[in-house]
Amino acid sequence: MNLSSSSSFSASNSASSSSSATSWLSGIVRGRSDKPSTPRTTSNSAFPGADSSVGPVVKKNQFRGVLFKYGPKPPQVAFKTGDYKQQVIFIGGLTDGFMATEYLEPLAIALEKEKWSLVQALLSSSYTGYGTSSLAQDALELDQLISYLINKEDSEGVVLLGHSTGCQDIVHYMQTNAACSRAVRAAILQAPVSDREYRATLPETAAMIDLASKMISEGRGSNLMPREANPDSPITAYRYHSLCAYMGDDDMFSSDLSDDQLRTRLGHMSNTPCQVIFSMSDEYAPEYVDKKALVERLCRALGGAEKVEIEWGNHSLSNRVAEAVQAIIDFVKREGPKGWDDPWS
Repeated sequence: MNLSSSSSFSASNSASSSSSATSWLSGIVRGRSDKPSTPRTTSNSAFPGADSSVGPVVKKNQFRGVLFKYGPKPPQVAFKTGDYKQQVIFIGGLTDGFMATEYLEPLAIALEKEKWSLVQALLSSSYTGYGTSSLAQDALELDQLISYLINKEDSEGVVLLGHSTGCQDIVHYMQTNAACSRAVRAAILQAPVSDREYRATLPETAAMIDLASKMISEGRGSNLMPREANPDSPITAYRYHSLCAYMGDDDMFSSDLSDDQLRTRLGHMSNTPCQVIFSMSDEYAPEYVDKKALVERLCRALGGAEKVEIEWGNHSLSNRVAEAVQAIIDFVKREGPKGWDDPWS
């Protein structure tokens, strides 16, 4: 990530007044400001000569925004473009971090026009950390991020945008019923494909699942697997089993799950407006998977989620950027404001 002097970095100021005692989030909201809910503009005064008319993207691969820390762990930082009170939070997949997909740049620009901020979050599981983390840990940190946006940025609600395994994070987080999950206006699942089905195509997977199961049964679930199990990153027996085993904790989008199993895993999302963006040429979905049938079943299990099929789109939609951004923006504009005239009072 290019964090040159053309980017504006600032620390968030604490709000001065406490929230109303009648607030439905009064238990977690502290120090919220009573200022009117109007969009704020990012100041470039710290950088003489910076062009205040420049939007969230200065040039290719260079964002303008605020880098901030939202939790106690070193990896818990996030980058926000735009300075508005409604945020789309991007949650990447395995090995992802900042600037994970090519559609994030045009998305930041499009959201700016709609007075929304884009937040790219780093979790403990980002980059190579996923092997020693879990969906539960991701959900905890996501809740801390939303809490930060509520308390420090006067957030009026967020839309969660998951890419790949980030989709599992969203589904798991919404199932926790954490207090801040009530601030989620809507959810977008982009490339919700099965890690298990993809890894089943690799020759070493079957033997490694057996090893992981044995280690877990012996109380060694937090121990690391052999390097050949996952050359990209150290991985615990628990996380390997979660990603690769039938009905593991991460197994939410597999085509061989029954309708009842999908409803059990995804049905709670019916209370949240949801969009599924499925790449019809996703390289991580095995060839035997009937993608049209799968996305239909997923949307039904999610309680009637909006379906977007992108023909010839790859996993990250790097070859269909414009279509991805248009689908996301249309959904955010349509679903974001529903029922949220004044959610905090």
